[in-house]
Amino acid sequence: MQAAVRHYAIVTAAYWGFTLSDGALRMLVLLHFYQLGYSPFTLAFLFLLYEAAGIVANLLGGWLATRHGITRMLMVGLAAQITGFVLLSLLDPTWTAAASVAWVVAAQGICGVAKDLTKTASKSAIKVTSAQLKEEGAAGNANPRLFKWVAWFTGSKNAMKGVGFFLGGLLLQGLGFAQALWLMAGLLALVWVGVATALPRLMGKAKASSSARELFAKNPGINALAAARVVLFGARDVWFVVGVPVFLYSQGWTFTMVGTFLAAWTIGYGAVQALAPNIVRRSADGLSSEVPAARLWSGVLAVVPAALAVAVMQAVPHVEWVVVAGLGLFGFAFAVNSSVHSYLVLAYAGSEKAAEDVGFYYAANAAGRFMGTLLSGLLVQWAGLAAALWGSALMLLLCWLITWRLPLHRDAA
Repeated sequence: MQAAVRHYAIVTAAYWGFTLSDGALRMLVLLHFYQLGYSPFTLAFLFLLYEAAGIVANLLGGWLATRHGITRMLMVGLAAQITGFVLLSLLDPTWTAAASVAWVVAAQGICGVAKDLTKTASKSAIKVTSAQLKEEGAAGNANPRLFKWVAWFTGSKNAMKGVGFFLGGLLLQGLGFAQALWLMAGLLALVWVGVATALPRLMGKAKASSSARELFAKNPGINALAAARVVLFGARDVWFVVGVPVFLYSQGWTFTMVGTFLAAWTIGYGAVQALAPNIVRRSADGLSSEVPAARLWSGVLAVVPAALAVAVMQAVPHVEWVVVAGLGLFGFAFAVNSSVHSYLVLAYAGSEKAAEDVGFYYAANAAGRFMGTLLSGLLVQWAGLAAALWGSALMLLLCWLITWRLPLHRDAA
């Protein structure tokens, strides 16, 4: 029992370190290249391979983690992130714009692989370690620790990402682009050594799927959740990646102010995620209350960006502060919704091939981020923040409709 808790704590700490660097990277790239005069679509394009690589990385990462062990995949993810940082630091300001964009997109692609290998390995480790601690005689098939562990892990991770946004703006202003990347690469190398020495190499190892058909043949619960996840995270990133940072900067905010707001938003979002088990009523079977909660919060969430889009189109007084307040409401509802989804995928997943199930689910997550990132650049370039917010509202409406296909009972899942 103590070993399982220790492994959970080590994985969480390692993912904190990774996420801190990942959040800082996003601000470094976005603000550095916006300062150089790149258009909203070009800024979004810089992140496209980062998001697209995650789709493949999650699928293969889940399969490889099942085949070779979760710890090894976590180490590979950390090493890939360090490699991406080093490559980005070698960017030469004398290169042409086309060469610079190509170099950054390729390096970002490596970081995208790193992010999703690390996420899949870490989330799978929660399923494995919590299964070891499942209480004897629990009603139904519910694992009473699973929701709390998932919520705390996800919430604290996003709080670290928020700190990373602030850190990215601070490092860019204080150290510059290349020096900040070298500093983060060195700190991640220390995290890699900690994982390599503190976790069992074969944790979570099992017989992996032997064919692509078996790998993609998930149960109805995971299939429905994956579809909902595509549009849920597309609805967030369609305004978050380019729209809001560029909008706030255009309203006279400094880089540090923009980074601080995104940091505060993400930290608050993470705190709500961690508290989600206290907000959502629990059920003995682990599904009959949690699935309706996913439906409820998806519906609530869809209203917020639609109202904000109207406010931006009407140019209400102090519109930037209206957007800030509205996105605070969005963050609260999105955090509860995301936390419930993250719990449900592990509730539906089998223990033996949890890494594959989680990898499939987060491949859908990456597809949603890719779609949201692409649309963010296109919609903001076409019609500003209002268009991005309308796109978010439509995707969330679709998410709400999909949640009605989530099974309420384990035999259906």
